[in-house]
Amino acid sequence: MIVRPLMFIALALVTVVTLAAPPDQPNIVFILADDLGYGDLGCYGQKKIRTPVLDKLAGEGLRFRDAYAGATVCAPSRCSLMTGLHGGHARIRGNKDVPLRAQDLTVAEVLKSAGYETALIGKWGLGEQGSGGEPSKKGFDYFFGFTNQTHAHNSWPEYLWRNAERVTLGNKLPAGAVTKHGEGVSEVKKEFANDLFVEDAVKYLGRRKQAGKPFFLYFSPTAPHANNEGKQNGMEVTTDAPYTGEAWPQNERNKAALVTWLDSAVGKVLAALKENGLEENTLVVFTSDNGPHKEGGSDPAFFNASGPLRGIKRALYEGGIRVPYIVRWPGKVAAGKETGFVTAFWDFLPTAAELAGAKKVDGMDGQSIVPTLLGKSQEPPAYLYFEFHERGFDQAIRQGDWKAVRHGRGTPIELYNLREDVGETKDVAGAHGEIVRRIEPLFTSARVDSAEFPVNENKRPRKQGEGAGGGVREK
Repeated sequence: MIVRPLMFIALALVTVVTLAAPPDQPNIVFILADDLGYGDLGCYGQKKIRTPVLDKLAGEGLRFRDAYAGATVCAPSRCSLMTGLHGGHARIRGNKDVPLRAQDLTVAEVLKSAGYETALIGKWGLGEQGSGGEPSKKGFDYFFGFTNQTHAHNSWPEYLWRNAERVTLGNKLPAGAVTKHGEGVSEVKKEFANDLFVEDAVKYLGRRKQAGKPFFLYFSPTAPHANNEGKQNGMEVTTDAPYTGEAWPQNERNKAALVTWLDSAVGKVLAALKENGLEENTLVVFTSDNGPHKEGGSDPAFFNASGPLRGIKRALYEGGIRVPYIVRWPGKVAAGKETGFVTAFWDFLPTAAELAGAKKVDGMDGQSIVPTLLGKSQEPPAYLYFEFHERGFDQAIRQGDWKAVRHGRGTPIELYNLREDVGETKDVAGAHGEIVRRIEPLFTSARVDSAEFPVNENKRPRKQGEGAGGGVREK
């Protein structure tokens, strides 16, 4: 981890030194679910929702127990994934429309410099068309999907983007609907965006069979995110199968159907890799951008979506930021293993850079986890840092087994021992003052101020009542 003063942030340039491409340069497929909880998959303890493909993937690869998203909501989490910077240094720290800039290096740019073909299919959320953050300006040779995360709420949108072309679909919002980004609830639903993304990803992989170059596919469907504009009826699906006959609330049948749809979509991508002879030299990563939502009429308590963890999306307790994380690379990553190594989204850029042969990337907060993937020992991160701006100013730090949380500068620091209390049920700050004093300076030194995301601790009082486990409720 690198702690940097403000002047360094303002003046430093991120440097990439590209080395000769190794002969076994792997393809990389990164699959990012949207609002999938730590406990939503069978291989992470889910008992009701069927996820056979992802459970099998975990059996064929490495399952992380202690992997973290970049943030507790989508845009900043995805920014950390793409740029290798945690929320104290990243350009985008919340869900408002702030695009990446020319100087914000992405993993796609790093891989492109190492000779990779690059593609993004699905949700982007880091810059509109015409901004410095549009996918084509951030290293992607091909893009099909949503540029805006609010537009992506609607899985039956009137249009999507293919590169710089606005592609009109057969879906229709109500006549006279006024939207900023095309969000809303469509009254005509003909083309499910996520189905289009899977079809496009399969076609893309078919084209890679004869391409002769390594590729990076960032596949980012929007399941199981709700359509927030639909409010209590926002868990929209094409069908609630295979859960139609379950005596569950309709919104929960829909939530389960979306997770199982996601599972089958991953299956189609994996099948396309195999059918095109790409499976053996392709590293596949599957994860989620944050914890489970309580939106669209769905309650994460129903399926215990956070598993044993406290909190959900928009919390910096473990359930908001710890996510499923599975890596498969036949013959390189040992099958059927799990690890307690601590990793976060900002490790992906350094990891991909090492795999690609672009071994020196300066100015990152993350580290390459290639040794862990290959079954070797490596030093864990010095700490992980998180911040959240959308209901005041929450911060969290994990250092070893210790987790510190505070809800505004000057407020009491909560302390949890994750080894003994993964559900963060017992604040032990009073009994471990020396640990609190050791961690407290990091709440300041691990970050720099952002003009786009100023600290506003009075913006909205924090909601209380976040108890332990997937049954967490916001009062």
